[in-house]
Amino acid sequence: MWRVPEYYWITAGAAEGGSELNAFDNALLAAGVGNLNLIRVSSILPRGARRMEGRPEHLVEGTLTPAVYSVAESSTPGQLIASCVGVGRSADQYGVIFEHAGAMTADEAEAIVRRQIEEAFARRGLALHELVLKSCEHRVERCGCTVAAVMLW
Repeated sequence: MWRVPEYYWITAGAAEGGSELNAFDNALLAAGVGNLNLIRVSSILPRGARRMEGRPEHLVEGTLTPAVYSVAESSTPGQLIASCVGVGRSADQYGVIFEHAGAMTADEAEAIVRRQIEEAFARRGLALHELVLKSCEHRVERCGCTVAAVMLW
């Protein structure tokens, strides 16, 4: 039933909402994936998967879509939150996907994800050929959320 994903795209979004759950839903909408059913998966990018610039148009509302994602939610006004995902690929296109989120800047989240990917490559004995990071940050007004995701298709 399941197939190996051939494509991936990277996205991020941030939003406010009347509750943290609504903020999460709104952040998913801001990232362009709010009407998909995300299936959280672990961190392996299949060999040969090609990066797309944005969501494929043929994915209809409710499509089950594998994703690696990070979420930061807060209801502390003034708090800065951030989410980041990163994709590291070896020369033969096999790779890993890592994520991090929390009360921090986007730059801090990116530094953590970069270190995670470097460690994962070292542990696997692979040379890092390409690293792509995507992050967003948000200053909370009432209930805020950031989300960053690697969507696999």
